[in-house]
Amino acid sequence: MPGWVLITGAGRGIGRACAERLSQEGHAIVTLDRHAPERALPGEVFIPVDLADEAATSAALAEATRDRAITRLVNNVGTVRPGSAESATTADLEAVVSLTLRCPMQCVRALLPAMKSARFGRIVSISSRAALGKELRVVYSAAKAGLEGMTKTWALELAPHGITANAVGPGPIGTELFHRNNPADSPRTRAIVEAIPVKRLGAPEDVAHAVASLLDERAGFITGQVLYVCGGMTVGNAGAG
Repeated sequence: MPGWVLITGAGRGIGRACAERLSQEGHAIVTLDRHAPERALPGEVFIPVDLADEAATSAALAEATRDRAITRLVNNVGTVRPGSAESATTADLEAVVSLTLRCPMQCVRALLPAMKSARFGRIVSISSRAALGKELRVVYSAAKAGLEGMTKTWALELAPHGITANAVGPGPIGTELFHRNNPADSPRTRAIVEAIPVKRLGAPEDVAHAVASLLDERAGFITGQVLYVCGGMTVGNAGAG
């Protein structure tokens, strides 16, 4: 049952891979991002917006939903502000929480009327393996853990309406954002790759495959879950203690 899918941060990276995969499956894409995609998908609607701005986000969501019944949502937009317990600032916390938690809350509220009316909805939020804890990501890991908690609560509240809510937690994925924060020649980056059981970085398409599966109308008995797309890292580390 193809339909409209709203994806935040779908101008590039994981969000773009999700948009491309879902378009291939016949869905129509609404992209909210500061950056226009390099190549528009068939029927794609791009709404330029700084999702870090609450008022601008509200206006963009009003435009997106004005003439469309959008019943699928991918909360993808996010930002990383590396920092330790000693170096992370309140400004870092506010910026990361705004994109990671406030923006998804706004998106869900905006789309719920159409989902409830259709008695069908799919919400997938992009978390991170960092939600389990990651050095030098104190703010980022906290925000992603919060997103997982929010997702589980949505799952409980919205299940009677035919709406599912799940999260996908990528491990190391070779996006522009990853490479900006993890230089290829860094010993730390090499150690990350070596620690992945499949011995490679993930690709945005790996995450898109998981997202597409959870958005499928046949996935109605899967809700409140976190699926880690991490090349086996989570299992390996869990068994290393």
